Amino acid sequence: MKLVRRNRQGLALAGTAYGPEEGRPVLFFHGGGQTRHAWGRAGEVLGAAGFRAISYDLRGHGDSAWSENYQLPEFAADVFDLAQAERERPIIVGASLGGLAALLANATEAGEISAALVLVDIAPRINPEGVDRILRFMSAHAGGFASLDEAAAAVAAYQPQRAQRTDPQGLRKNLRRGAGGRWYWHWDPALMGLFEQARRASLDPALFYRAAEPLTQPVLLVRGMLSDVVDDASAREFQDRFPHARVTEVGGAGHMVAGDRNDAFVQAVTDFLAAGVTG
Repeated sequence: MKLVRRNRQGLALAGTAYGPEEGRPVLFFHGGGQTRHAWGRAGEVLGAAGFRAISYDLRGHGDSAWSENYQLPEFAADVFDLAQAERERPIIVGASLGGLAALLANATEAGEISAALVLVDIAPRINPEGVDRILRFMSAHAGGFASLDEAAAAVAAYQPQRAQRTDPQGLRKNLRRGAGGRWYWHWDPALMGLFEQARRASLDPALFYRAAEPLTQPVLLVRGMLSDVVDDASAREFQDRFPHARVTEVGGAGHMVAGDRNDAFVQAVTDFLAAGVTG
């Protein structure tokens, strides 16, 4: 079921809800340049298990409104507002940009806003070279694609570990068609400034560690073993500095864990929830 929520400034944020309305809320926030559809299978599984899973398009992405402000604190404020709108503290699942926003949203004077946190291939310290590779891919296609097949070929070249799509029609959820018939990624081009900002932030993880280390809620880091964003050193440092967190590594997956090995990702999340997440 599609829904729309508004943040404190009235900005419309689009979501898709799965499962019964009375179920325990689980909020999903995607990475930069993605859309809420990245979580479709996870939402279906958790909804069938009785959770109220809601995947949101971040501002400037998918069907959510574009904005004049794409600073990291604004994304965190959106996560805060959406979490506060739930009748109880939700479980939050955040990938990349969505995970960083969730960390910062938990670090306000209001205290922890989630009952548990799943970070999907994101940690306070990330590898700048991996971020650079993402930025090169995103900026390389600012002029769009002539066809869905062309877009699928670009994705396949960028993610060789992932099985190539036999039907590129599935990419329609991540693309928008311009007036001239070309296909463009379904996000505001002005977001490139945010992604450059995130790269600079990756050089100084202190902000994100200050947000993470006071957390008392259960935390799970799901890392793609082929990821060049959260590498071995980043994962070890995370475990050393955040000893009560769990780390699950997904073989055959890069930075976009849910897209590369969706079944393994969903299993990691459901195992985490079944282990007795409370709050």
